[in-house]
Amino acid sequence: MMPDDSSSGHALTAAMAWPGVIEAYRDFLPVTAATPVVTLQEGRTPLIPSKRLGARLGLRLFFKFEAANPTGSFKDRGMTVAVSKALEAGSRAVVCASTGNTAASAAAYAARASLPCVIVLPADGVAAGKLGQVVAHGARVVAVEAGFDAALAATRELAARAGLTLVNSVNPYRLEGQKTVAFEIVDALGRAPDLLVLPVGNGGNITACWRGFQEYRQAGRLTALPQMVGVQAEGAAPLVDGHPVTSPRTVATAIRIGRPASWEGAVEAARASGGRFVKVADDAILAARRELAAGEGLLVEPASAAALAGLQLLAAARPFSGEVAVCILTGHGLKDPPPLAPSLLPTVARTVEALSTVVERLLA
Repeated sequence: MMPDDSSSGHALTAAMAWPGVIEAYRDFLPVTAATPVVTLQEGRTPLIPSKRLGARLGLRLFFKFEAANPTGSFKDRGMTVAVSKALEAGSRAVVCASTGNTAASAAAYAARASLPCVIVLPADGVAAGKLGQVVAHGARVVAVEAGFDAALAATRELAARAGLTLVNSVNPYRLEGQKTVAFEIVDALGRAPDLLVLPVGNGGNITACWRGFQEYRQAGRLTALPQMVGVQAEGAAPLVDGHPVTSPRTVATAIRIGRPASWEGAVEAARASGGRFVKVADDAILAARRELAAGEGLLVEPASAAALAGLQLLAAARPFSGEVAVCILTGHGLKDPPPLAPSLLPTVARTVEALSTVVERLLA
């Protein structure tokens, strides 16, 4: 007698219910029936209401936790479209320059597509967690003696010369996929937020998000559009300062970019939405990261915390009065974990008494 597997069948159906952003938003994306969809079921990340920080700022605050994507960052939304189109075009390999998150995502989706992947890393700093992902997915890796901006320029030339598909955010398919975060926010809230706050490095994400809100309005899915607030680090704030930064410096490696590739699109998003760019100090970024982790239970990489730091800066300048705000938390904290001081790990004798003494002291 065959076992009744109906319950396991239902469980499998439920697990497969979310198909990834291409199938979920196919009508808004540049794909056809001929496009071989390469997906890790990215998207559908949680929109988490703030428990503490929003009330302190006078806001109805939500966190779009993009760290829940398959490789731990928002990059997966664009990569599913970029790699699918590369496969459709018969590309022999994909390539990107990256400070980490793009590299991890490109390597994973290329592996899924059985496409070779080449990663060009700037030698001036990539978080170890992100580099570990790249290596695990089998990408070919080379570091260049340059910062990100120079590395990207060289990689763009390499892609054109060698006939490789560039999957940085200058690839238009990347932005097409990334705009789906705006769709999900509106689908969850039933409206657009009053403020959409996100970290800005290369400028692609703010450009894509603004496009997504506009397209949803054109489709009749919303009426009012949000103000777009882009947050940069003080040592890497070309869009705030109005000129490229030759040697960008910040602990937030994901936004350590001095010449954004999507400069014009980012500026237009802020201008057209009535928003703005702000810059925050590294100390404020790290403090916001601690607040998110200890106060909201959300561990994010420093660049993600810049969004909250920027929102706090705005609140200090002008008190809010109940507006709906969404901070996009772009990457997981385990990709770039905070240092752990040895003093945080007390060692005690192997007795209940010794353990109890230390625990009571910790809880005091």
